[in-house]
Amino acid sequence: MSRKKNTQPIPFSEKMIHILNAGALNLAMGIGYQTGLFDVMDQMTSPAGLPDIAAKSGLSQRYIQEWMGVMVSGGIVEISTDATGTDLFYLPTEHGDLLTRSSGSDNLGVYSQEIPLLTMCAMEGVVNGFSTGEGISYDHYPRFQQFMTELANAKHMEVLVNCFLPSVGHGKIIKLLSQGIDVCDLGCGEGVAAILMAEAFPNSRFTGIDISNEALNTGKANARSRGLINIEFIRQDAAKIKDDPNMAASFDYITAFDAIHDQSRPLDALKSVHAMLKPDGIFSMVDIAAQSSIQGNMNHPMGQFLYTVSLMHCMPVGLMDNGTGLGMMWGEEKAIKMLGLADFSHVEVLKIPRDSFNLHYFCNK
Repeated sequence: MSRKKNTQPIPFSEKMIHILNAGALNLAMGIGYQTGLFDVMDQMTSPAGLPDIAAKSGLSQRYIQEWMGVMVSGGIVEISTDATGTDLFYLPTEHGDLLTRSSGSDNLGVYSQEIPLLTMCAMEGVVNGFSTGEGISYDHYPRFQQFMTELANAKHMEVLVNCFLPSVGHGKIIKLLSQGIDVCDLGCGEGVAAILMAEAFPNSRFTGIDISNEALNTGKANARSRGLINIEFIRQDAAKIKDDPNMAASFDYITAFDAIHDQSRPLDALKSVHAMLKPDGIFSMVDIAAQSSIQGNMNHPMGQFLYTVSLMHCMPVGLMDNGTGLGMMWGEEKAIKMLGLADFSHVEVLKIPRDSFNLHYFCNK
């Protein structure tokens, strides 16, 4: 005898309670990640008391105690007691495998910092933007480049050289990089991807382009500290490069990792990519896996998170100087259309090994 499943919708009051709890839990998890508490607990092979956790982390026991209240009630950390009735805390291995810096490309804990950081940086500006329609400059996000570097480290360290690049052109790019070609990383930030590639392929020459002086200076310092002589960093507005004859047909391969959707003039930026490529050059645009309509993203597993990040950062920076304000969730349909308008006649949309967040738009000039 079969029973009918309960299809009663969850009362909105219960949904609101879930929303408030989840938002609070995300904030506290972001603190746990930033302070290194998750990393410390992940190294503990058995439940531990607050004094032990405080000693190993070098942090305040009282603050840790209150934080534990969030982690335990949120189902992140397990609690038990010893023979004396003292509380003991344990981060399950399967949780630590997703929450710590050692998780590599599986690291989801790093994302827990994003919404709290964007709220701190841009809440007032975004609220004002609802009335004015104006964008928000990068100057309002002083710590965001540092966060993006941490995020890039989590994403690229294991995946870029060992998984992503071997998949580009069925191994063609790896062969060319090993032989020696000219490569540009557009919207390079602090240069994590460009530096990793420069280290892995010393015969090739790399150029990182970004509009942030602060980010570029960090990239230059990091490249110098590694003794790299095959990389340079240039401050340039991507939308204006198409009109610079000195940059025409300069690169065999160009990458843009989650960078095009932040551009105030994304179509011009893509036209610049086309202009910078040598004949038969290759462009890898890596961007968020989404559809171009809100309705198309209703069942996106991280739609709420990604739209919020876009609202708090990607869209407002893209609105600067009367920009397009494309936003993170511009989607596959709009991306393909825009690449076509930029004269890329051959575009393949590919899944990326070990990266469920993004799609690889593989383009030939």
